[in-house]
Amino acid sequence: MKKILILGAGMVSRPIVRYLLKIPDFHVTMASRTVSKAEQCIDSHPNGDAISLDCEDDSHLEEIISNADIVVSLLPYTYHPKVAKICIKHKKHMVTTSYVSPEMSNLDSQAKKAGIIILNECGLDPGIDHMSAMRVIHEVEKNGGKIVSFRSSTGALPSHEANTNPFGYKFSWAPRGVLLASRNPSQWLEDGKIVSFKGEQLFENYYLQDVPEIGTFENYPNRNSVPYKDIYGLKDAKTVYRGTFRMTGWCETMRKIVALGWLSDEPVKKFKGKTYADLTRFLIGADTKKDLAKATADFLGLEIYSTVIKRLGWLGLFSGEPLPDNKNNPLDYLNVLTLKKMSLGKDERDMIVMHHEFLCKFKDRSEYITSTLIDYGIPKEDSAVSRTVALPAAIAVKLIIRGKISIKGVHIPVVSDIYEPILNELKEMGIKFKEKKLKIN
Repeated sequence: MKKILILGAGMVSRPIVRYLLKIPDFHVTMASRTVSKAEQCIDSHPNGDAISLDCEDDSHLEEIISNADIVVSLLPYTYHPKVAKICIKHKKHMVTTSYVSPEMSNLDSQAKKAGIIILNECGLDPGIDHMSAMRVIHEVEKNGGKIVSFRSSTGALPSHEANTNPFGYKFSWAPRGVLLASRNPSQWLEDGKIVSFKGEQLFENYYLQDVPEIGTFENYPNRNSVPYKDIYGLKDAKTVYRGTFRMTGWCETMRKIVALGWLSDEPVKKFKGKTYADLTRFLIGADTKKDLAKATADFLGLEIYSTVIKRLGWLGLFSGEPLPDNKNNPLDYLNVLTLKKMSLGKDERDMIVMHHEFLCKFKDRSEYITSTLIDYGIPKEDSAVSRTVALPAAIAVKLIIRGKISIKGVHIPVVSDIYEPILNELKEMGIKFKEKKLKIN
């Protein structure tokens, strides 16, 4: 039996466990701080075990890693380098769905020396975005073409019929991660020039984009896109942009939430209030005699009837609801509120929209190529987010165990030996792209 260790039992873990447990000679051990979550995923399968995990207990972590053939870390990204170092020490392969940190990149030579692969960014975004983009990029290059513009955007959204709140968003994964991402600075390459904005300006720089057959979305920049010119080998590209899709209205509302100070993860000094309304009033310095919605509108330079003010009221930022006792900063208070008000229901579907755009030049013509993935969750089973994040990692585990992926070191899935078999199997599962080509001249 091949022994797979999965660290973490979060919102995207179930599909990877169920996939791997279907393989007869695989044994899956799931380690989680909350053992009951792992037990739910294992579901009494004879080839599965659920155990407790304390990420701060280094000796226990080393013990369980040393007994595995491969480790999948679904822990918060800050733990990945610690896990990777133990994997290197005991010569165990490792897979994550998280971005590669500089600390992780620095382990490349050690991983090669140990004869293992540490495969990162093997989820949805990052993950499927890399793989599907590289398949088109390599195909264009193989046919003698050059890519002069590349734009890629992804959204994890409620399906249209489940879009039933004024924010146009429902959480199918950890809300805190979504909120934290709202503070990221952005940078991309546009017509040969680097464009960059500070984190607080993130939501000021969006545009409306029509995605065929699915709708119109707001598109705002996703982190730093500039390195992907080199990562993807786009030596001729003048534009390299990676973005995030949201339903219309999201960006303006989130920009105002940032302006209010609700995304700060620092305790608010001298605040002694008890409710969400108290904190909003304190953050804007409003007099207790003034209507809070009107005071907030004035602070933000909005009309009292604006949709942003209506959304903030619906969410509960003007309400007398008590702040949770076990939190101590605006971001975590907001996290509790959004999870309560904006979670995806068990009977509802989420959807993934991923859309690539390539402007290509050949000797005799130019082409505009689009590649689009639309995938829906399965009500009462797995969300689209959990499937598209977990299944690429699950397939990668199988390929590594079977010796089908043989390269060593720290990698992301941008080489054909990795992305081709993963994309092919995802297609068999119904997770597939629709490609269109338009000849320009």
